[in-house]
Amino acid sequence: MLRLIERARSTVRGSANDIGWLKRAPEMPSVEDGTGRFTEILENIRHGLHKLPSSMVYLLVPGLFSNHGPLYFVSTKTSFSKMGLTCHIAKIHSEASVEKNAKEIKDYIEEIYWGSGKRVLLLGHSKGGVDVAAALSMYWSDLKDKVAGLALAQSPYGGSPIASDILREGQLGDYVNLRKLMEILICKVLKGDMQAMEDLTYKRRKEFLQKHHLPKELPVVSFHTEASISPAVLATLSRVAHAELPMMAPLSDGQPARLPVVMPLGAAMAACAQLLLVRYKEQSDGLVARCDAEVPGSIVVRPKRKLDHAWMVYSSLRDDPSEADAAQVCEALLTLLVEVGQKKRHELSMKDE
Repeated sequence: MLRLIERARSTVRGSANDIGWLKRAPEMPSVEDGTGRFTEILENIRHGLHKLPSSMVYLLVPGLFSNHGPLYFVSTKTSFSKMGLTCHIAKIHSEASVEKNAKEIKDYIEEIYWGSGKRVLLLGHSKGGVDVAAALSMYWSDLKDKVAGLALAQSPYGGSPIASDILREGQLGDYVNLRKLMEILICKVLKGDMQAMEDLTYKRRKEFLQKHHLPKELPVVSFHTEASISPAVLATLSRVAHAELPMMAPLSDGQPARLPVVMPLGAAMAACAQLLLVRYKEQSDGLVARCDAEVPGSIVVRPKRKLDHAWMVYSSLRDDPSEADAAQVCEALLTLLVEVGQKKRHELSMKDE
């Protein structure tokens, strides 16, 4: 009887006591707001002022959905290449554990460094940010001379209430249906993987961060957003791949016609964001609560613009041309990261003197 009562209490509480735990942990360093400077940089980029140095290699680390979305980060890589920057998208098994991906990312960074002689600037999205942060915290002695900084975009560094609620034991009554809905959204609609999501639960993140911390000398930028839950979003379609029409109908240049493969990612993110807002009164991008995406000790970017979790890597068919696109946002984050790295190196040199 007592066990049944406790399971019922667990169901009712859900992730209420876990959301934002990083901010409440006294041993964690405080964050600094970099939203203002990020906004300035983004505006400069939109006016053609680009400052990313070509002396580095830019490595984009994708998250859970990368194996099922061929366009994941492609627009950003294309944009960087046009500016003459060396940019790679890490080819990792996104459904694998954090520890396994951390080892793959370590090897990836070392291969890039020894092949180019340039340090690597990293940007990880979603679980990719968690994976690359794990690589740097676990293998820093091997990577400290090869990495210039880390930007995490919409990453559940502290954990995800979606992952935790889906996988928590003791989900009873009406929440069984809620769990099933979330499973459909994550596994069927978004093509995620439940096994990989275990590492994104609060329980697993707490266990991992008790053992592994990001090095204090590493420049880190965190970026998080809030999804719109307006009715218009339910009709939003995101471009996740391209399909080629048969060669019997080629274009004038001889290439087969290509049509966008779209999915209602905006609707899925809006539904999840609404669930988290109703149940926990927490703002999120649909998968990650904003407070859980702030890495302790980092420079945090908190834009007011409503952007869901999928927007950073999959463009919408209804993107507003008057607003910055995902490639420009990624460029601004990495430009800010370069500035943070310069400031941190100056502070360390002053201490040494």
